[in-house]
Amino acid sequence: MRQNPSFTLADTEEIKRLIRENPWAILVSQTDAGPVASHYPVVLDESRDDISIVTHVGRPDEQLHELGEHELLVIIQGPHGYISPGWYDEKPAVPTWNFMAAHLTGVPEILSDEENWQVLGRLVDHFEDRMPAPRRMAGTSENEAYAARIVSGTVGMRLTPTRIVAKNKMSQNRDVETVQTIITQLEGEGPYADARLAAEMRRTHKRLLRPLPPESTAP
Repeated sequence: MRQNPSFTLADTEEIKRLIRENPWAILVSQTDAGPVASHYPVVLDESRDDISIVTHVGRPDEQLHELGEHELLVIIQGPHGYISPGWYDEKPAVPTWNFMAAHLTGVPEILSDEENWQVLGRLVDHFEDRMPAPRRMAGTSENEAYAARIVSGTVGMRLTPTRIVAKNKMSQNRDVETVQTIITQLEGEGPYADARLAAEMRRTHKRLLRPLPPESTAP
């Protein structure tokens, strides 16, 4: 991913937030047989100060990726969306795309069966915590026995990246009036309305200490 000084995301805590809020990741390996890509949920290893993620793959994906033998690229995609020049510019102009993403690269560590069980439990808890009646992987003896059978078909891993490229492109190169107009459109009801992207733009420009209009109160 090509970097631009205006859009570089280097804040460790912001990258961690991006991962926490967007855990569905793309795993990419360049193997002897060619490129391999898979899709799996990831969670931060919160016991570490640096950026480190844990996840699992279903067998035989660990063989297809040749996990542990070479670098793995994990792509995290945050809010993103189309930005029409018709929203803010009557002169000749081209559209663009606002987005937030991080590329984490490193050689993954293969986890033991015990560590893999713990990681899978954390993955389940991460998503179930917001449910009114969370279902835990080992919530009952029956569920624990069932989960134990399923776990045997997975391989856990931890990735502590040696290279991170993160980007947060939220119209930082536009004047405040244009940013305000884009946010208003994203918070509206048009074909490209996107409340998550609008909220991310607000967050980004607030960090830049730029004045913005009040948040929409529309349902």
